[in-house]
Amino acid sequence: RLAALCPEHPNKGVGMSSPGPFNEKLWFAIAEPSRRKLIEVLLLKGEATASRLADEVPFSRQAVSKHIAVLKRAGLVKERKTGKEVRFSLSPEGLSGAAQELSRTATLWDERLQKIKQIAETLHQEGSV
Repeated sequence: RLAALCPEHPNKGVGMSSPGPFNEKLWFAIAEPSRRKLIEVLLLKGEATASRLADEVPFSRQAVSKHIAVLKRAGLVKERKTGKEVRFSLSPEGLSGAAQELSRTATLWDERLQKIKQIAETLHQEGSV
């Protein structure tokens, strides 16, 4: 019965088409509130060392370094070495890619929710006939 309501995906469920692979590194990076806090601090500061970042957050410098490594792997943070210091900043390219990924995901879920709504309305109408 659901296949008749959603014929383009009879065996995949409602709107479960495959839009392309998700950026797992990005989702892993932004899933953690501590990493989102570091992104926020870098947005405000522009550039900072791990020690300076540790002064702004409620966790250790070692934890900052681990979180920064995850953000770097996701392409959200870049580093610049000046002498003995390593300064971190947000990557405009990485943020642009993240914005595109988030937008694509929002569109995908909007489409899925619309299909669920259509199915629910159809089932409701069939039940009231």
